[in-house]
Amino acid sequence: MFEGVLTALVTPFHHGALDERALHEAVEFQIHAGVDGIVPCGSTGEAATLSHAEHRRVVEVAVAAARGRVQVLAGTGSNSTSEAIALTLHAKEAGADGALLISPYYNKPTQDGIVAHYTEVAQRTSFPLVVYNVPSRTSSNLLPSTIARLAEVEQVVAVKESCGDINQIAHVLTAVPSSFAVLAGDDWATLPMLALGAHGVISTCSNVAPAEIVELVRAFRAGDLERARSIHYRLLPLFDVLFCETNPIPVKAALAMRGAIHEELRLPLLALSVANRSRLETVLKELGLL
Repeated sequence: MFEGVLTALVTPFHHGALDERALHEAVEFQIHAGVDGIVPCGSTGEAATLSHAEHRRVVEVAVAAARGRVQVLAGTGSNSTSEAIALTLHAKEAGADGALLISPYYNKPTQDGIVAHYTEVAQRTSFPLVVYNVPSRTSSNLLPSTIARLAEVEQVVAVKESCGDINQIAHVLTAVPSSFAVLAGDDWATLPMLALGAHGVISTCSNVAPAEIVELVRAFRAGDLERARSIHYRLLPLFDVLFCETNPIPVKAALAMRGAIHEELRLPLLALSVANRSRLETVLKELGLL
């Protein structure tokens, strides 16, 4: 159901408030570049520091801006199952196409507890759900056998894999049915995962270079591995520099350099360091993105 390139959108702020105009413009930029979907309120969207009212508004604005032209996969995850249900129901009511839910963080549930969490959300919302495995943020890792169990849950249709372990991801791909989408959650892993049989990527870098990420995925799907590999290596410095500090610090700096947003983050995130700012600017100029 979800495949190709989906952009994990930043949440633009101005004077501490949601910048709805910049968000609308960001969605238009993504659509014109040819992405298949947008993902508001994920990690890149600073969902952790959005109020519930802001979270809901970001989803509403994204859906309105998309106008059905691309899929909207709304971030609705929480370490509280009841809160995840409430956010997911709102996304459904707002007109999103599905929900991306981070595996519960801080609580450190067992694998059985994680399955119970997603199963409860699925049963209570009857809405397409994408599981998000990102151990670096949650301190728990969804094992391939756990993802296979989740693939049997009605409405759980895909996984965003950010475990960073290609071998583990290969085991995930062999454990789930072909109808269950496995999506790269790290830009550097897009091409390797496509080669293993993944269905696409939920990309941070496509905030800055959407056409290039789209071309990479489409080249691979068209059987042009040489072209896909060439784009991957060309973008490799961008993949690196956009994660030189905690996401979304660098990508917001890049977008601000391009005049797309104001460079505002919510504490405890701070602006990009001077040394990394110079490095980022160099990479953007070398790629013709600035």
